Amino acid sequence: MDPQIAQRYTDDMLQALMQRFSIQPNEIKLLDGFESFIYEFYRPGDGEFILRVSHSGRRSPEMIAGEVDWINYLARGGANVSRAILSQQGNLVEGVADGYGEQFLATAFVKARGGPPWETEWTPAFVQHYGRVLGRIHKLTKAYEPANPAWRREEWDAPGNVDLERWLPASETVALQKFQDLMRHLQSLPKDRESYGLIHQDAHGGNFFVHEGQITLFDFDDCVYGWFIYDIAMVLFYAAMHKEDMAAYTADFMRDFLRGYHQENQLDPVWLRELPHFMKLREIDLYAIIHFSFDVESDNGPWITGFMRGRKERIEAGLPYIEFDWDALAEYLA
Repeated sequence: MDPQIAQRYTDDMLQALMQRFSIQPNEIKLLDGFESFIYEFYRPGDGEFILRVSHSGRRSPEMIAGEVDWINYLARGGANVSRAILSQQGNLVEGVADGYGEQFLATAFVKARGGPPWETEWTPAFVQHYGRVLGRIHKLTKAYEPANPAWRREEWDAPGNVDLERWLPASETVALQKFQDLMRHLQSLPKDRESYGLIHQDAHGGNFFVHEGQITLFDFDDCVYGWFIYDIAMVLFYAAMHKEDMAAYTADFMRDFLRGYHQENQLDPVWLRELPHFMKLREIDLYAIIHFSFDVESDNGPWITGFMRGRKERIEAGLPYIEFDWDALAEYLA
């Protein structure tokens, strides 16, 4: 969250939002959050929940309502997601004025059971389950319509979603040109109900917990209308990151992931050829965000340092994020 926005947030605002969701002062704990304030709270007899407080300058009340409406639609359809709960007033979204003409907006969710997937062995059976989770979401979303038309989420390329012209330094002219060429290709792709719909857009291991082998997906804040293969590309992008042999890992991981996915949703194998393009979009996007958010000349920890090592040269040379024969995966979607 923008530090200037975060400074507007007061304890009185938090107390007001806690009252809306019947949260007792001794039953709430602040967790880590990047774009929002994230809390864990407990209700005796009901269990554990998550309270997310974000700002209307980033997401309007309508956009947040669209997010949680979709989440609960997916939950009703049997998807493994953390459903949203209603406030005392029966609302999915509650707001308090920030004193500057905008609002802090609160939503609450059932806390996912279990813990991070790094504590779980990623066996073929687990990866197949991962594929089934995303496949079920894509199958369900084909029939989804927002309860209120004003709640419709944005398209994947709406202003602000891919804002690399603002994030990249002016000196990164080659990366910017590569991005613009890539966008022209992606924006030319066909859209239909079987390949395009509301997607999570960030279904990597940092956004789900595992309990007794079962995944529960959360953090739908970035959900947009996009291609289903884009969602799959995001999964692979992060799963393969920092692997010593990314191609070998891709062959094993995608074999199991797509087998599970295909059990829940049918996707034309021709879309596999777009995986490198959507991974390149995330690669350049992440490269730009790191430039915008960090001093790239400093030590930013092993994750960022590992990603940025040689990244400029790879992007400028047009090298794929993963060198792979994508048609070789077609049999798993047939």
